[in-house]
Amino acid sequence: MTSRVDRIALLAVPGLAYLAVIYALPLLMLLAKSVQTAEGFSLSEYRAFFADEYNLRVLWRTLRVAALTTLLALFIAYPTAFVMSRAKGPWLTVFLVAMVLPMSLGVVVKAFAWSILFRANGFINTTLQWIGLTEKPVRMLFTETALVIGAANVFLPFMVLPIYAVVRQLDRGLPEAAASLGAGPFFRFFNVTLPLTLPGVVAGSAFTFSMAISMYVIPSLIVGERQQTLSMLIARSFLYLRNEPLGSTISAVLLGIAIFVVVFSSWLARRLGARQ
Repeated sequence: MTSRVDRIALLAVPGLAYLAVIYALPLLMLLAKSVQTAEGFSLSEYRAFFADEYNLRVLWRTLRVAALTTLLALFIAYPTAFVMSRAKGPWLTVFLVAMVLPMSLGVVVKAFAWSILFRANGFINTTLQWIGLTEKPVRMLFTETALVIGAANVFLPFMVLPIYAVVRQLDRGLPEAAASLGAGPFFRFFNVTLPLTLPGVVAGSAFTFSMAISMYVIPSLIVGERQQTLSMLIARSFLYLRNEPLGSTISAVLLGIAIFVVVFSSWLARRLGARQ
């Protein structure tokens, strides 16, 4: 039995070797550049990064935009997942296609489409003026609000699908049993439905936050250089400043945040699973 397991484990060797060469090795080289100086090993690049107020403002803006994007996507995705779980036949197909089809489009296409909508002569401003809510175009493009809305739309499927997978497995008899015992709608939702769907919420939030914190194309097209994020600083360091140590340092900071989100969400999902 043991030898059979060992032979099966050997099947993973090509995949692990591919990941080691294509992913792990370049990542280690990138991280090494952040601590290498002419004098040898040093954390001076990290000290310089965190001592710069501009870098801290960009770091805070990146975290804030990622958090707001995750919250907005969750606000839209949670009821959508329940509607999908109750849809049947052609309607379920329509919802699934609506979630999956946008994922086949490039991020550039979706971000550019939102930049067109947010323009002064775009559809949103034209509609607002036509119904009389505003007399002149409202500045939307190059704002953080526009970035959050556009990013939430792009990453929405990654929030909806994990929640939908959990909601679909819920026992619909549990809320009805709670109702038969006299529990009101709010009590049933906060004490029965919401706790049971938290694993899907945690998974969707981890996906969305991890992608929102490292997005580059969406802020480049919607807010430009006016409100930079960490990913834009990385691109500027490598492409324009030719400062590889700075770019590697910011990449390591971004990677550390992403690893923390993944580890924390895994720990939280295990605790929630253990409770249930």
